[in-house]
Amino acid sequence: MTADPDRPATAARRWAGIHSAAGGLALDLGLYAVSAAFAGITAATSTLTPHRAWGALATAGYVLAALAVAGQFLARRRSAGTLLAGLGARWAVAGFAWATTTLLPLVAQSVQRAAGRTDRAQEEVVVVEHAGTRLAEHGTPYLGHDAIAALPPAEQLLGYTPYQPGMALFGLPRAAADAWWTDARIWFALVTAAVLAAAVATLRTASAPAAAGRGPAVLRGVQAATVLPVCALTLATGGDDLPVLALCLLALALAAADRPGRAGLAVGAAGALKLFAWPAAVVLVCWAATRRAGLRAALGALGLPILALLPALLVDRDALVENVLRFPLGHGLVTSPAQSPFPGHLIATALPAGRVVAAALLVATGVAIAVRLLRRPPRTAVSTALICGYGLLAAILLMPSTRFGYLLYPIALLVWAPALAGPPALYRPGFRATSATRPAAKA
Repeated sequence: MTADPDRPATAARRWAGIHSAAGGLALDLGLYAVSAAFAGITAATSTLTPHRAWGALATAGYVLAALAVAGQFLARRRSAGTLLAGLGARWAVAGFAWATTTLLPLVAQSVQRAAGRTDRAQEEVVVVEHAGTRLAEHGTPYLGHDAIAALPPAEQLLGYTPYQPGMALFGLPRAAADAWWTDARIWFALVTAAVLAAAVATLRTASAPAAAGRGPAVLRGVQAATVLPVCALTLATGGDDLPVLALCLLALALAAADRPGRAGLAVGAAGALKLFAWPAAVVLVCWAATRRAGLRAALGALGLPILALLPALLVDRDALVENVLRFPLGHGLVTSPAQSPFPGHLIATALPAGRVVAAALLVATGVAIAVRLLRRPPRTAVSTALICGYGLLAAILLMPSTRFGYLLYPIALLVWAPALAGPPALYRPGFRATSATRPAAKA
């Protein structure tokens, strides 16, 4: 955590070589082929019914995408400059892959669920929809301790809403009507698509020197946030993490476009949905401070989550504390089912005083990152994305209670980083922006 992400590393150069091999088609083919295998294995072996249903449809989508890339390979061998193997065609294949591996399974499960299938959504979908109903009826998405205790034991887990208040907005459509299109996942997908489109547009409309050559890297970053199985599966069966991730990617794109105020608003909107965005907000504020815009970024990055908390705090403070603090920390009436076998969970369960050891390691990692930010705050959007990605990866691996699906955050952030690179001169080894070379920050 003390390494300087501003300096190009051997691993980054190797990634650039893999990323650009055969005009990017080699990695495209590998992505879709491996994803098809993952989806097929999921369909055959998963113990979760929504996951099996996703795998059954997604396997065909990934196979078709891989066949399309194979066709692009052949076209490129015959004519290196053919449009069939160009960037536009690769975008078309990526869009087709997302439609067939994410949107199609999502809509299918939503329709089947509306028709009465109770095994076509993960628990978080139900939790968000219940939160939306409570928000519409009572002004807060949270149930208090006594109300949760009064539920049957089998339903107490679903009584908790371990999200920030903004997440309940995705449950409001179901509060208004019971139909397939009011499924929370439909709205997760719509917001995710709109925000990612805004992020891509932001990078494409940046100043010409900064935008030049970004196209392939932007495509790769979008692939990581959409068609990568950990993202496609999550959105089709649960989905609450994808709008949060998309808003973080938009915030970093706005940082690359030198818009600290808007970057703060974007990451603040993510923080109003889920706690996972709060570390990214802190890092972005540190980046903005190097451009004399720390306060401007902080107003959105920290102000929006606080504003989102105020209504719930005023309506029922104890319910807010029970859901947002006590339950995630393991002090609720029931424990979180998030127990993927990462180091933090293994330490917490296998060693004497394991939870204390895991917590100490997590705190130590946080302190190391804080020292890094204080001593050498990130001066580019690239280094900001890298610190966010590696920091979240360390946190996910060390948390006693976590999910495999949370890896979508660090993976997408780290793959998004190359898309944020500006003019080459700004990223020479040892380069540091000064008042003479650093443009004035915009809103």
